[in-house]
Amino acid sequence: MSVNGWNFAEMWEVIAEQVPDAPAQAQGNRRFTWREFDERANGVAHTLLEAGVEEQDKVAQYLHNCPEYLESVYASWKAGLAPVNTNYRYTDDELVYLWDNADAVAVVFHGAFVPTIERIRDRVGRVRTWLWVDDGSGPCPDWATPYEGVAASHPDRVVPPWGRSGDHLYMLYTGGTTGMPKGVMWRQDDLIRNLVGSAVDPTVREGEPDYETVRARVTGPGMVGLPACPLMHGTGCFTQLIVLSQGGSVVTLESRSLDVPELLDTIEREGVNLIAIVGDAFAKPINRALAAEPDRWDLSSLVAITSSGVMFSEPVKQELLGRVPGALILDAFSSSEAVGMGQSISSAGAEAKTAKFSVGENTRVLDDDLRDVEPGSGQTGRVAVGGFQPIGYYKDLDKSAATFVEVDGRRYSIPGDFAQVEADGSITLLGRGSVCINTGGEKVFPEEVEEALKLHPAITDAVAVGLPDEKFGEAITAVVELAPDAELDEGDVIAHVKGRLAAFKAPKRVLPIDTIGRAPNGKVDYKRLRAWAGDQTGD
Repeated sequence: MSVNGWNFAEMWEVIAEQVPDAPAQAQGNRRFTWREFDERANGVAHTLLEAGVEEQDKVAQYLHNCPEYLESVYASWKAGLAPVNTNYRYTDDELVYLWDNADAVAVVFHGAFVPTIERIRDRVGRVRTWLWVDDGSGPCPDWATPYEGVAASHPDRVVPPWGRSGDHLYMLYTGGTTGMPKGVMWRQDDLIRNLVGSAVDPTVREGEPDYETVRARVTGPGMVGLPACPLMHGTGCFTQLIVLSQGGSVVTLESRSLDVPELLDTIEREGVNLIAIVGDAFAKPINRALAAEPDRWDLSSLVAITSSGVMFSEPVKQELLGRVPGALILDAFSSSEAVGMGQSISSAGAEAKTAKFSVGENTRVLDDDLRDVEPGSGQTGRVAVGGFQPIGYYKDLDKSAATFVEVDGRRYSIPGDFAQVEADGSITLLGRGSVCINTGGEKVFPEEVEEALKLHPAITDAVAVGLPDEKFGEAITAVVELAPDAELDEGDVIAHVKGRLAAFKAPKRVLPIDTIGRAPNGKVDYKRLRAWAGDQTGD
């Protein structure tokens, strides 16, 4: 069968043939070899095809981290369908919007979500197939089909009548904190050339697909990966696609929120080599646990700690590397619609500065006229990345045209991240323009203020928002989560920020909150916190 471009199903089937008895997935006492991973995905793919799907129909994963997540993604690709990540924190209306916007025809879901689905099922009539994953929360409803039976139903290889293609999609919906979620369309060929070509085998990036190179490369079990963050987000999923594509195995945690002792126990028990976290939100509690019990865990198997999507502050990196000195921290500057913009690599004794990144080979920083920002000029521009990137947003031509832009005859993704280019060619990330604060005519990026705030000993986490102000237009207001037993000295916090940033970037007010309420991917809902701060101040 001819395949146009690299395809994950084709690649993983070769790996399953090469290392059938090697581990592919694990969660608690549940274990799956590559042979079982492949055969179970065949069963799910066969069931979806029997349900009458058409080429590139959408299959939503409405799941916490579990083996069934990547298994059903694999099944979708086997059947020539497009998997769709689903944020399990979404409310009823958000889920209806997502599945309607994505044109989803099938949903794979954990039993715990049955009450939510029953409230909205009549509003998502396009969904014909519901695959219920048993999580001990109750019986399978009569409108759904038990996933386990489906996975065991058809171990033989499944190929859809329309074949497979590198043009077939992975659909990654971005969070909706600054607007409704948008479906980023990644061709599998682009995603494989970007991810696998960068991290596993550089030859994948060029030329026609040659699966014999995969067969030659994978001759035994690969690395062990663990997504501590959700697979429903790009950071969690993309890292594990890399792990599986070099014959490795993916270990998922049983807890549905961050349980640091379980994470560290699992790293030790499973010999985990790579974990995916999200910046300070994960690293700080890990540091606290290791400080409290420095001799409890053997983490010598850990060689890489990856993070993406949020700023990861230098002091937190330094402390983590001091406690896990054998590991590297790979802080990737990427987003749902732009992978490979840059990275920061830290090792013990050689920590990278907060938000300072070496640029990727296809990365530029462009001004409003789409010209390159000169190194050392102090000018602010938007980060653009070329190479193998998404083809656009699903069913949104206007947003696609604004984000995916042709510059000098080459296509770039410009998702809205602002940065400055230092004299040495590295970039300092400032933040997203969509949440920029305009105070007294000066543009202030919240992330810069937040990093300064989080260096204060009394503060565990912080967000900066702009509130209406007669004099300045917007007044910078800090919402802070205090460290245990700490008390807020507002004047001291403001002075602390002024000691690190220009005075106009310091908050006018500092408001304590019980919890910042970060999402599982470490990101914050600026709209919600801005409204909360306005209620507290009357603005």
